[in-house]
Amino acid sequence: MSAIPAKLQAVRLAMKAAASRAGRDPDSVQLLAVSKTKPAADVLEAALAGQRDFGENYVQEGVDKIAALGPLLPPGCSLVWHFIGPLQSNKTRPVAEHFDWVHSIDRLKVAQRLSGQRPAHLAPLQVCVQVNVSGEASKSGCAPAEVADLCRAVAALPRLRLRGLMTIPAPVDDFESQRRPLRQLRLLQADLVAQGLALDTLSMGMSHDLEAAIFEGSTLVRVGTAIFGARNTI
Repeated sequence: MSAIPAKLQAVRLAMKAAASRAGRDPDSVQLLAVSKTKPAADVLEAALAGQRDFGENYVQEGVDKIAALGPLLPPGCSLVWHFIGPLQSNKTRPVAEHFDWVHSIDRLKVAQRLSGQRPAHLAPLQVCVQVNVSGEASKSGCAPAEVADLCRAVAALPRLRLRGLMTIPAPVDDFESQRRPLRQLRLLQADLVAQGLALDTLSMGMSHDLEAAIFEGSTLVRVGTAIFGARNTI
């Protein structure tokens, strides 16, 4: 077994073990392989090992990779592409035209542009609102106090389907400290659901805090380094 399939298997086993310890069904947590800065060949290797969902942070890199992989995939193998990086309003069109998901909506203008630019022949764009739970000035995301209003506005837009919330908390090492901001996102989402929004996705957890995220209810963990190795410089 080559490196990427072996690492994929190891991540899946770690997810399954964490779900078991948390008393959750392992199938309730989805793996998103973060392929930013990695070549299309690495994505193809992961796809041939059964991975279907991939995350990209940079618009043009992602669009180029989607185009390059199309003719290389075997019959019946279709990938699901998630845009997970900060998104400027002047770069929404290629994302609306090529991606299946956007996790990083943090203001209404971006959502409105994605809605207007989503081609009619494609399924609605699946979206998450990004929340800056740690309050870091260097991180994207709306403030927790703004989440409800933004979610209601996004949910009303055509050609989009609001699925849930995403966060990238400040990195910490100990398990309980990792859990606290993730718990905040879970409680925020639970409050929105109680208000009548049909949300089913918590996009949280990466290579270093995967177990904490699963304990706090993540439905989608974004793992790059543990699958593909350290990111390349672009």
